[in-house]
Amino acid sequence: MSAMSKGNILLGITGGIAAYKAAILIRLFVKAGYSVKTVMTPIAKHFVTPLTIATLSKNPVLSEFYNPENGDWNSHVDLGLWADAFVIAPATANTIAKMANGIADNLLLTSYLSARSKVFFAPTMDLDMFQHPATQKNIQTLIDRGNIAIDAESGELASGLEGKGRMAEPETIFAVVDNFLSGNKDFKGKKVLVTAGPTYEHIDPVRFIGNYSSGKMGFAIAEELAHRGAEVHLVAGPVKLTCSDNIIRYDIVSANEMLEKCASIFPYCDVAILAAAVADYAPVEQSKSKIKKQEKTMTLELKKNPDIAKYLGEKKKENQIIVGFALETDNELANATEKLKKKNFDFIVLNSLRDKGAGFNTDTNKVKFINTDGSKDFELKSKSLVAKDIANEIKLLFQKMQ
Repeated sequence: MSAMSKGNILLGITGGIAAYKAAILIRLFVKAGYSVKTVMTPIAKHFVTPLTIATLSKNPVLSEFYNPENGDWNSHVDLGLWADAFVIAPATANTIAKMANGIADNLLLTSYLSARSKVFFAPTMDLDMFQHPATQKNIQTLIDRGNIAIDAESGELASGLEGKGRMAEPETIFAVVDNFLSGNKDFKGKKVLVTAGPTYEHIDPVRFIGNYSSGKMGFAIAEELAHRGAEVHLVAGPVKLTCSDNIIRYDIVSANEMLEKCASIFPYCDVAILAAAVADYAPVEQSKSKIKKQEKTMTLELKKNPDIAKYLGEKKKENQIIVGFALETDNELANATEKLKKKNFDFIVLNSLRDKGAGFNTDTNKVKFINTDGSKDFELKSKSLVAKDIANEIKLLFQKMQ
């Protein structure tokens, strides 16, 4: 990289409608001080012009293996060596499939196979293509090989359908890459406990009491803190999510299992972030065989589950921080403030099911931080950016404790 550059970004642009957002992404990188070179697939040039991209990046756009007019060779090897990060945004289903299977039929793909830097890819496609088992397998293959997926978001798609498949917003992609390259290790030496996802309380071998929590918020927090140098212990309920290898993960099912694991880890932690949606009640009896349908109604006797947050709050030492979560539908502020005091939290993250795009099974969240001094409101944003806000708030608390 040049003496004045913050880092070298190789941006790969593929042939999806979201290609126009690459222009915004380039501006964010250039404004932040990065040097940007771009590689476009031939189809991508139908969605956004090379002139636009070259003007914004201040570098010629590369697309072909060589210039037919003068024979200049565009070396994919040199591009792979130059880049500090290779960002493929948008990444279409076609390109993702080729990346996963080692197909190298254009300059972008040969550059990918030659890249020595971390590779980030932001999927974009229609919802049925995104949900197809082949696509999901290809995405998982790339993740398993160490690539970083910047998850697609839900919303209105180019087809007119509504669902998951939108490319993450340029601001989200920029934040993920910038955070990675900045190497901010302000949590180095800190041990952090994070809980995520739901708990399932079994009724019989095929039925359970649970909730709609996806675990996405807790996992985003774990990833953010791990990247910033923390030793992260993630206690996860039954979710379909993966995490980075540098996160220590414990998979549990029930509230009692989560309590047992948290109780063993928390005494040695600097911070606990309780993002899990723990079931409040569990069946008094769990049948070992499937309960057969008999009458028109059925009575299920429930018992209260252990209050993990309260237990940890009572065990909290002076130099420890606990962050709680509250998902409310009514009297949000009053209920969250009461929970803050009862559970001995340092601050609580409130989100309301009244806010569109917040809550369970979304890629975004709109939150309010509440502590004894007042509250802070945040706009709707991706959960990865919310995780960054939470980490920054914890950092402020550590500074006050010094």
